[in-house]
Amino acid sequence: MGAICSFEHEKLIVCTMYSDPAFLTKAEKMLIDTFGSYDLVSEDYSFSDDFSSYYDEELAGKAIRRIYSFEQCIDPSRLAGIKILTNSYEDLLSKDGNRRINLDPGLLNHGRVTLATTKNSGFRIPLSDGIYAEITLFFGQGGWNRLPWTYVDFQSELVKNFLLKVRKKYLNQRKAWLKSKCSD
Repeated sequence: MGAICSFEHEKLIVCTMYSDPAFLTKAEKMLIDTFGSYDLVSEDYSFSDDFSSYYDEELAGKAIRRIYSFEQCIDPSRLAGIKILTNSYEDLLSKDGNRRINLDPGLLNHGRVTLATTKNSGFRIPLSDGIYAEITLFFGQGGWNRLPWTYVDFQSELVKNFLLKVRKKYLNQRKAWLKSKCSD
């Protein structure tokens, strides 16, 4: 029987989608005030032009995606609470009853990228309070690999290359964390 240990801390990422940069600026401040500074940020890319116009009407314009990686690693059991909090930020920033920014938190560790969602499906695991976890990518053979349900933008080289940078930073943090937690 294996010993029960605390979870390894993981890298918090927040995937943002917006059309009006003013809403991104407000959301970024809220995220930094809550989770501390970010250490990596992806380049912006057009979700609408490159992948899908699905969010354009709700966001009142062409959807742009930006992903943040936060400096402080966290206990993964916090993910459901973080999703509930980011949903409340979306509500605070809504305009005329419509979301103006989409905030999707997730976790990255050495072997996977997990995103939180409110939508149930056969491949999603219930966490708590109506929040589910979805493994979106897994790491193997030197890179990020898709699953049948992986979001189309997470299949792109742009996103996978950014997440490789996040993973590299995480591995250095993980080494220090394991040393502090597992020393005799």
